[in-house]
Amino acid sequence: MKPFAYIAPETLEEASALLKEEGSVLSAGGTDLVGVLKEKLLPAYPDRVISLKNVKGLDSIREETDGLHLGAAATLADISASGIVRESWGALADAAYSVASPNIRSSATVGGNICQDIRCWYYRYPNSLGGSVNCARKEGHLCSAMMGENRYHSIFGAAKVCVTPCTDNCPAHTDISAYMALMRAGKTDEAARVIMEVNPMPAVTSRVCAHFCMENCNRNKYDETLNVGSVERFLGDHILEHSKDFMQGPARENGKHVSIAGSGPAGLTAAYYLRQAGYCVDVYERQPEAGGCLTYAIPPYRLPKDIVRKFVSALKEMGVRIHCGVHVGEDVSLDGLVADSDSVMLDTGCWKRPLIGLAGEELTRFGLDFLVEVNRYMREKMPRNVVVVGGGNVAIDVAVTAKRLGAENVRMVCLEDSEHMPANAEETAHAVEEGVDICNGWGPLSINRAGDDVSGIIFKSCVSVLDKTGRFNPCYDESRTLSCEADMIMMAIGQRSDLDFLDGAFGVETQRGRVTADSDHTTSVPGIFAAGDVTSGPATVIAAIAAGKETALSINEYCGGGALPVEAAASGRVKRQLVSFEAGVEGRAHAGHPKTLPVEQRGIDSEDQCGFMPDEAHEESLRCFNCGCLAVNCSDMANMLTAYGASVKTSMRTLSAEELLSVKTRVKDVLLPGEIVTEIVVPRPAAGAKAAYNKYRLRDSIDFAILAVASVYTLSDGRISDAKIVLGAASPVPRRAVEAEKFLVGKTPDDSVTAEAAELALKGAIPLKYNSYKIDIAKTMVRRSIEALRQ
Repeated sequence: MKPFAYIAPETLEEASALLKEEGSVLSAGGTDLVGVLKEKLLPAYPDRVISLKNVKGLDSIREETDGLHLGAAATLADISASGIVRESWGALADAAYSVASPNIRSSATVGGNICQDIRCWYYRYPNSLGGSVNCARKEGHLCSAMMGENRYHSIFGAAKVCVTPCTDNCPAHTDISAYMALMRAGKTDEAARVIMEVNPMPAVTSRVCAHFCMENCNRNKYDETLNVGSVERFLGDHILEHSKDFMQGPARENGKHVSIAGSGPAGLTAAYYLRQAGYCVDVYERQPEAGGCLTYAIPPYRLPKDIVRKFVSALKEMGVRIHCGVHVGEDVSLDGLVADSDSVMLDTGCWKRPLIGLAGEELTRFGLDFLVEVNRYMREKMPRNVVVVGGGNVAIDVAVTAKRLGAENVRMVCLEDSEHMPANAEETAHAVEEGVDICNGWGPLSINRAGDDVSGIIFKSCVSVLDKTGRFNPCYDESRTLSCEADMIMMAIGQRSDLDFLDGAFGVETQRGRVTADSDHTTSVPGIFAAGDVTSGPATVIAAIAAGKETALSINEYCGGGALPVEAAASGRVKRQLVSFEAGVEGRAHAGHPKTLPVEQRGIDSEDQCGFMPDEAHEESLRCFNCGCLAVNCSDMANMLTAYGASVKTSMRTLSAEELLSVKTRVKDVLLPGEIVTEIVVPRPAAGAKAAYNKYRLRDSIDFAILAVASVYTLSDGRISDAKIVLGAASPVPRRAVEAEKFLVGKTPDDSVTAEAAELALKGAIPLKYNSYKIDIAKTMVRRSIEALRQ
């Protein structure tokens, strides 16, 4: 055990102040904490342990007019032996007595018992596993119980205790598990609205995104990743098909005006969220059509142009004014936009060719220009041999497009090795499938000429791309070369921003050819914001969308607006305490994959891949783990106190037992910094009330619950007038069987009523592979708790 400071203050005030210091933990009895520290369960070890043993008055057990008062430091042994408790709160004494072994009961306190962390084989017993598991309950993100040993785990879903890795890895932080849950419930519209909280154009991103979410999907640890992209595409297309429902203009104008220079994904995203809030939004685009890179840089076989046009059309229906063929800096000045607007956003992208100083470079073509020409339907016949220099997504698009336009031999040459290419792995695989030859680890050395044309290009070996600090600084071995015959060389090694429009405009600060913007997308000029590639350099579409929403939030704050509608929608969405998944989810090993056209049928204008049908999208959503923690609440006292309707006093306030123990899965997440549980007040049972605590465990003298049922029933003239049923060790929190409680009120506890109540108490259970037996045990225990009323 690592050393730590042990402090035993004399007062609650002193203990509270110490507890607020980072690295401090509280010890009430010590039995639970000692095990945690001894077994090195947590990644972060506490610096100091604050003991309450010297604080006077915390161990009292007394009866007052409002009920039983238990000091938080009262031991479970004293509670179970107390005549006061036994006389009127016998079930609570039984619960205290049921806790593990006599040695533990003698030192464990009621405060420590209700505040202890969960109990889980993976979490608590690292020696059985060959080492500690950094699970979701700690600092990790995976609950091994979903696919592994789960005999003792939750039968009512999982607790969300961390950000799921799919959401965390998405630049827009889309709540993927939330919309998958809605898809499983058949709530397509609600699922779509979850996506639109962060991304108004999933029909676009689903087709062109690198899908970082899928890279981190926890199913990857076991079988095949969830096909998030195809479900997202289904929802994105659904949104466009019903755009009048999903993309509505504001109920009223707010009198503010925002101008946006550029109509790339960042600008269009900001326009959407701002227009929703009632802003007058004008977007200026120099090209004939809006969309920026979506319209002109991405080939239509990946992103059909009608998808972008539908989205732009929906924006116009909302009232966004889009001015195409207007070049900011020539047709209108930035100064003029600033003068006419409350705020201005810059999203002019990266369209300018970078030069690397290679002799004969002027004879090569700029890959992005090539894609723009193809997207404008200016098709040309390709020469026989085409070499594409670059390893990113643009290079892939250039290479595949050249191949589909008739080039016999297309070779793509890049600095990076195959594992570190910036291009999307799926798109790279498709390029290879179509016959593109990818050569890794080479940088351009010289260009061979035949008069005014190129005849080939020579590359030098790239030893390393990054230096020791991680910065781009290629190192070459020029003694090793690669010679490639070429009738056309296309350079796809990055793009630069064209910042000429900034000349004389307020002195907006730039650096290394980009507009300088802070994390909130403010520039050096108040009121002017910037986002997208013009600030970051070439990046992903979803990153630009995330930046667009962030910019909308910043502009709204600058203009003094209230919460944007999207913020209200996200905060107002009901977050379930325990998340659900499909029973048998572990058996759905293989992902669904929409039909992809055979290589010989692929062209320039036709989309390569089909989308999911509704039943296919639903079926794929059933594979989502809805990742959380499946461990169960292990406190016997918490269950019984909840059934008794107890209240908990702290050093700062009074909470109901349910508020403290069942709102969040960790008591420490309910308590405020420095807040300490001081006393539990259990009201006097009503006349005719019968309370009981029953527990099923493997070894009566020492084990924690496999299942427990705390019950308080009130009888009046042979009928149940009130019922409280709390299941323990069935979920990550004590679980009230509310539906069963309501059903029992007014009923005579005969066999049929008892059986129906037991079924209702376990309604909604989601058994895992090895713990379905707990459902039958729980039903039996609930039945017996009601049957006891007839004795």
